[in-house]
Amino acid sequence: MSRTSRSVVIALLIVVVVALLGVIYASPYIALDRLKRAADARDAQTVNQYVDFPLLRESLKDQVGQLLTRKIDIQKSGNPLAMIGAMIGAALIGPLVDSYATPDGVAAILNGIPPKGNPGEKPPVPPEASGAVVAAPGAVQAPQPPQPIAPAEPASAVASPSAPKPPPQTTAGYRSFDTFAVNYQHGTGDARYSAILRRYGLFSWKLVAVELNDG
Repeated sequence: MSRTSRSVVIALLIVVVVALLGVIYASPYIALDRLKRAADARDAQTVNQYVDFPLLRESLKDQVGQLLTRKIDIQKSGNPLAMIGAMIGAALIGPLVDSYATPDGVAAILNGIPPKGNPGEKPPVPPEASGAVVAAPGAVQAPQPPQPIAPAEPASAVASPSAPKPPPQTTAGYRSFDTFAVNYQHGTGDARYSAILRRYGLFSWKLVAVELNDG
């Protein structure tokens, strides 16, 4: 092999190695994007590929339990009513974990709506499931009568004091070679929480835990 050929081969190997390292580095960002898209679409099959639900359930159980402990503050109060509240709260952990260890729950976590440990708490229902009817494949739908066009409202009437909370501020990065964290915060002074992804092999990542704070 001539010197020129060897130089070309070495250059190609360097390009391949750099490209491979780039893909390895970007792999959690790619996985996070695919997971969020699938969770928002309630694509359970794809969500299952990017979430380790047994580990996520254990993390939710532990984190929600810590939230309840901090809220009730049994050790400081010594109040019998606080003990009763703790028992009730402990009984609520299971249903809450069950509701958040789902595609709906994953979508909520990745959209800035973590569990707060409140009684009967469930992740929000996606808008398309709140009354929209999806036709079966091949079904023929009856024509709908034309709807009157409402006059445009002035800009001042569109704004509402009960407008939804703006999307959270997010930061993401490696904690170690095998651990990647996405941090969420709605504003300065608000509580933060994190979604934790773990590496499975060189390129695959799964959501395995959340880290909650009081908020």
